[in-house]
Amino acid sequence: MEIQKPWLHHYPAEVPHEITIDEKPLYEYLQHAADKFPTKTAIHFLGKELSYSELYNQSLKLANYLQSLGLQKGDRVSIMLPNCPQAVISYYGVLFAGGVVVQTNPLYMERELEYQLKDSESTFMVTLDLLYPKASKMKALTSLKHIIVTSIKDFLPFPKNLLYPFVQKKQNQIVVKVEHQGDTHLFKQIMSLAEPKVDLPDINPSEDIALLQYTGGTTGFPKGVMLSHKNIVANTQMCASWLYKCRRGEESLLGIVPFFHVYGMTIVMNLSVMQAFKMILLPKFDATDTLKTIGKLKPTLFPGAPTIYIALLNHPDIQKYDLSSIDCCISGSAPLPVEVQEQFEKVTGGRLVEGYGLSEASPVTHANFLWDKRKTGSVGVPWPSTDAAIFSYENGEVADTNELGEIIIRGPQVMKGYWNNKEETEAILKNGWLLTGDIGYMDEEGFFYVVDRKKDMIIAGGYNIYPREIEEVLYEHEKVQEVVVAGVPDPYRGETVKAYIVLREHQNATTEEFNEYARQHLAAYKVPRIYEFRDELPKTAVGKILRRALIEEEKEKLKDAK
Repeated sequence: MEIQKPWLHHYPAEVPHEITIDEKPLYEYLQHAADKFPTKTAIHFLGKELSYSELYNQSLKLANYLQSLGLQKGDRVSIMLPNCPQAVISYYGVLFAGGVVVQTNPLYMERELEYQLKDSESTFMVTLDLLYPKASKMKALTSLKHIIVTSIKDFLPFPKNLLYPFVQKKQNQIVVKVEHQGDTHLFKQIMSLAEPKVDLPDINPSEDIALLQYTGGTTGFPKGVMLSHKNIVANTQMCASWLYKCRRGEESLLGIVPFFHVYGMTIVMNLSVMQAFKMILLPKFDATDTLKTIGKLKPTLFPGAPTIYIALLNHPDIQKYDLSSIDCCISGSAPLPVEVQEQFEKVTGGRLVEGYGLSEASPVTHANFLWDKRKTGSVGVPWPSTDAAIFSYENGEVADTNELGEIIIRGPQVMKGYWNNKEETEAILKNGWLLTGDIGYMDEEGFFYVVDRKKDMIIAGGYNIYPREIEEVLYEHEKVQEVVVAGVPDPYRGETVKAYIVLREHQNATTEEFNEYARQHLAAYKVPRIYEFRDELPKTAVGKILRRALIEEEKEKLKDAK
């Protein structure tokens, strides 16, 4: 399938059209950073700092220990941790040992955890002491053999490390005591071992899997996305080329987006290691803590999600904090409302642009230019070495300019396939192209626009309605903090449009008020028929609003009403 690439005309001179992907294992970038910047701070975590030399050595210690327990090349290791030094050490330690990382959400319920461990056939896990009771139950249910347990206090400075157990007990009403014995191992004790000699694996970057990244599971069971070393290296190199003004070894990056989400893994952790940036890590998002951290530690890069930026903008004391250190942000995981982009840039003086991607592409495929031409409402243009097109269902070929169709991707960051799922792999990978399932279009200059998920499109009374268009309009209302629009079952129209709205603090509103507002800005068939005001919306750990969860709620209500 031949495609045109009008976007290349807008590339700044500093960004190459094609990049040469390094044929090396992902872990080598940590070796390089430790060699060139041994004393530079790699991680700042709640007052504790770790240099690149220390990060490298501790990763090797874990690798050596895993190999001593019998880990073989290709064995899967579940990492169930928040953003903390242990998460980075574990990730690279597993790769140094020849294992495959299985990123696991710490918020998983036992049923979800059991499914992922069984599907991935993980034999090792690294997790928090707080999560150990849940994790230990998995030994009898899955192939899990060894659990390595750590605590947040293990990497806290004095006296925070002494006070932490009391804080933990107060916040969680639980203190878990774990002993280093049998098939349970203490992370802190492993780190106290002598300098190791690791038997580095023989890695084929194109073929060998570095990561199993499980999709969100909004449609059916989660699938394990197989990302090779080369997939992840390619996407990280692309990101580095896009951020061409950022200086290797000099930037500091705020790490709020969780590493167990593929966006945080690439744009925060792997980019930082490849470029020897300082990672400023927070284990969970709290608006006040985030504002304090920015004001005190002055990060220059701030990858995030729209809900994070929205929460900060709506913080009552935002004006008290100096956010001027922020030079640039790439927003991912969900559509970025124009209003949020403009307000955040005004507050920080930095640049906030929207990007686009998916787990199956490591994840980024498109972004707006940070310091050059950009278009409001667009997800930008394809990254270097990345092809993209709009596939038309009308004629089975590349769509015309401004014609709606499915966004398809081709590039070195595209996954090898789904783990043990040939049927789903063949359905999404066609002739070298990744079918994203997203509906969009490309304009004359090669800028792409995402209209909506193919599965999220609402068909009401015969009309095709795209929720994102309605959300953009409602976000412009001065009383709206967050909004999501979904198609809910309707006996007459098939589906009808419903808006779920979180109002700004101290605001009140009525259905009539929003109905009148929507009718001024939308065609009649797009105007929501139902409005529901909520205190909060269901979200993933990375802040993506779970539209499907709301639709399932509506279906359950219908069942109960019958």
